[in-house]
Amino acid sequence: MTQAAAARPAYLETGWTGGRNPWVIALVVTLATFMEVLDTSIANVSLPHIAGDLSVTQDESTWVLTSYLVSNAVILPISGWIATKVGRKRFYMSCVTLFTISSFLCGVAPSLGWLIFFRVMQGLGGGGLGPSEQAILADTFPPAKRGMAFAVYGMAVVLAPAIGPTLGGFITDNFSWRWVFFINIPVGITSLFLSSRVVTDPPHLALAKDRAGGIDYWGLSLIAVGLGALELVLDKGQEEDWFNSSFIVIASVVAAVSLTVFVIWELRHPKPVVDVSLFKNPTFAAANAMMLTLGMALFGSTVLLPQYMQILMGYTAQQAGMALSPGGFVVILLLPFVGRMVSRVDPRYLVAFGFFILSASMFYMSQRLYQGIDFKHAMLLRVYQSAGLAFLFVPINQVVFAGVPPEKNNAVSGIVNLSRNMGGDIGIAFVTTMIARRSQAHHADLAVHITRFDKPVMDRLDTIAAALQHAGATAPDAARRATAILYRQVLAQASTLAYLDVLRILSVITFLMIPALFLTRRPRIGGAPAGGH
Repeated sequence: MTQAAAARPAYLETGWTGGRNPWVIALVVTLATFMEVLDTSIANVSLPHIAGDLSVTQDESTWVLTSYLVSNAVILPISGWIATKVGRKRFYMSCVTLFTISSFLCGVAPSLGWLIFFRVMQGLGGGGLGPSEQAILADTFPPAKRGMAFAVYGMAVVLAPAIGPTLGGFITDNFSWRWVFFINIPVGITSLFLSSRVVTDPPHLALAKDRAGGIDYWGLSLIAVGLGALELVLDKGQEEDWFNSSFIVIASVVAAVSLTVFVIWELRHPKPVVDVSLFKNPTFAAANAMMLTLGMALFGSTVLLPQYMQILMGYTAQQAGMALSPGGFVVILLLPFVGRMVSRVDPRYLVAFGFFILSASMFYMSQRLYQGIDFKHAMLLRVYQSAGLAFLFVPINQVVFAGVPPEKNNAVSGIVNLSRNMGGDIGIAFVTTMIARRSQAHHADLAVHITRFDKPVMDRLDTIAAALQHAGATAPDAARRATAILYRQVLAQASTLAYLDVLRILSVITFLMIPALFLTRRPRIGGAPAGGH
């Protein structure tokens, strides 16, 4: 054993628990994170009710989602710096408090303007929860047990978006949209009480605090403006017709310039607010790319399948959400197994297997998704996809912490959570845009064949018209209605083909992550903690 290794505090080898049971700590901090991740999707299905109750348009009500995503994205990358500066436990509990109070204020908001303001506050509070929890778990558990700890965290991150639409639809249909926010209050209070008793900061955070330096106002300003503008582009791009909108063009330029200058500034700053130099490590950079891709697949598919079932199959929001729920339970069943395996085999093998299953499942879905699909088969398609997701979250987190000193755990967790969230935003923007654009392209292709000179088309029209006349319609009315029915069928077929295109593209993107594993190095299994060298 070297002198440096002998001088290492013992808790870096065994994990810092402050005398508490590490699994109690894991469950306590996961509680608040589950609440926050759930809130990113639970309000989506409530937008029509919010718009009607507050007397605003559907487009205006989407700012309820946009405002949360913008403030959430801004706080994520700097959460590690703030936690180091003020103390992680203090920062974590402040985030829970702000999130809980903001949830109550969202529930009592008298107008859309106030609701958006309170959602910004809620996003600021919620953005710090995930990175704080992940850093707490990284310090609480030694590397040999860290996989199981991240599995607990993964259950919250993967399950919450899956059950969010179902729970949101149930609450909105049976109670009021305001209860979508009120349900956070008892969870937040419970989390605060338990966290105050079981969470403590490890000694190395005190040393890191002394090295944090003063406030980097330029860095904070640049990343806040850059990420805020980028979130606006992703969330409003399709709605504003992307670069045909001057608003989107301006926001894109602001985002590109601000983030570019931010990276240059932080690389030269002695005490950066975000340690972008971490990306010089190929393992860290590749792991964040994988987490971004995972976010794209997770959130993009969470939007795609329910949307397909609601628009083309006539399901309610609650019914469509139910099709996702079994996939969430598959993840819960598999994550403990993955958590054990990640400490016994090279995590990169698990990542490769997960991306292969995820890619294959989406390609398979593109061959089996059709308008007549029943609930059972739609549910099974999601289950196959979830099996791949379960093998990704924990191993990627294991890889991203490889070779990182313990005092940088806060920074790592903030960046990797930003990667996942930005991947989700990119995935949602990609799915909605591609479905709209590809639907138009397929409609144009199909419409070319809808002519009076095409015998199959005329036979189809005659069959529909005959059925309508048999039901009591007059001949002119039957002919008019038959044409309208055929046109709706063409639109549905064009939309279905667009969904299949998107699934194939996502399949290719996820498959391309497998070669990226060659850029990473194998994390030490059962040895010294990450960064222990």
